[in-house]
Amino acid sequence: MQAAIKVNRPRLTMSEKAILVWFRNDLRIHDNEILFEAARKADKILPVYCFDPFYFQKNASGNPKTGELRARFLIESVANLRKNLRAIGGELIVRIGNPAEILPMVAHEYRVSEVYHHREVAHEETAISEQVEAALWKIQLNLKHFIGHTLYHKEDLPFPIKDIPDSFAVFKKKIERDSTVRQCIDTPAELHTPPVINAGELPTLADLGLNEPFDDPRSTKRFVGGEDAALEQLSRHFLNNAQAATSKNGRNAVRPSVLSPWLALGCLSLRQVYWEVIKHQQLGGAIYNNLLLDLLWRDYFRFMFKKHGQKFIALKSTSAENESALNQDELFEAWKNGETGVPMVDAIMHKLNATGYISNDKRQIVASFLIDELKVDWMKGAAYFEEKLIDYSPASNWGNWAFIAGVNDPRESRYHIVNPVIEQDIKNDFTDTWLPGLLA
Repeated sequence: MQAAIKVNRPRLTMSEKAILVWFRNDLRIHDNEILFEAARKADKILPVYCFDPFYFQKNASGNPKTGELRARFLIESVANLRKNLRAIGGELIVRIGNPAEILPMVAHEYRVSEVYHHREVAHEETAISEQVEAALWKIQLNLKHFIGHTLYHKEDLPFPIKDIPDSFAVFKKKIERDSTVRQCIDTPAELHTPPVINAGELPTLADLGLNEPFDDPRSTKRFVGGEDAALEQLSRHFLNNAQAATSKNGRNAVRPSVLSPWLALGCLSLRQVYWEVIKHQQLGGAIYNNLLLDLLWRDYFRFMFKKHGQKFIALKSTSAENESALNQDELFEAWKNGETGVPMVDAIMHKLNATGYISNDKRQIVASFLIDELKVDWMKGAAYFEEKLIDYSPASNWGNWAFIAGVNDPRESRYHIVNPVIEQDIKNDFTDTWLPGLLA
């Protein structure tokens, strides 16, 4: 791994104030409060992104914690952030290493007076934040926390965090009745970065210990990381659905947004999506309600982790625990490699492995099959999705898996999960594409 690069300390006048903006999962310049507030309050802005080796280590299965497809998407997103920052006069410092070591060093070199970041909720991300905060405190610098990953701001909820309803249905009802979504934050027209001697090169996949991914020709979409691609996809979503919105069966004809990869890295904010939906609702009526529902589920899982921490994905009682298979490892290997013998399940897993993306309904199918049919520990599946999914987001991924496993609230189910053995064991275009010849 690349060590932090030392540079000569830039000269700032005694009256100038510099703020370090620590980018993590907020790789955008639009609707980004930490960037806007730093630009408003400081003379110099120092944007920094750290490729943390923690996320590229091996997981319990011996595989990369972050797979090559997701890592490529991340590198592309950081590259696009750098391009967009340069367009408004800024520069992004890129380093490979532990943020708790790098950020204090960079802050000292550039004489920053404060560090801004967006608060996270999942335990690994919050642990990293705490390490950074402690390291900055040793050099008498403050890490200022902002809330920027949710649709509804924490301060606008109709209840304190400790009283958030655990039931999604109740959460949804109260939120929609008593809360409003804030407008998007303005984009800074201009940034001023201190003179940077060495901004750092973007790492290659090899630098992160990964191989170049193979782009499967069966895939109809190649996901490209970055805010530019995110905004293009957002625009294309409404453009593609304009005709469907006015048709008689518009709701059934609406195409999925496929925005989740960019939402996961914060190349696009939930508020940006929300206000675009509101703008287009007059054309499409209720056809975008499912998209709004998906945004609300993201909020729900993040707020549940904020309220409960890791307890949110712990069993409420031993009675909720499924009987586990004795040969879990063998069954899990068959599942992840698409070798269960159930065509739809296997086809879905082949597509996941080849592309890093499967639709939400297909995630429910393979997750419920692993849990209910194979009786394998759901955490194995959640960890595998973490490795493979381009749109991996800790709260949504682990929250969804726990929800399907019934460990949050067994009485409430997010989806009606079809039995893939009975209802999905059929020959169709999807299985023909991802399991060619199997059902011929």
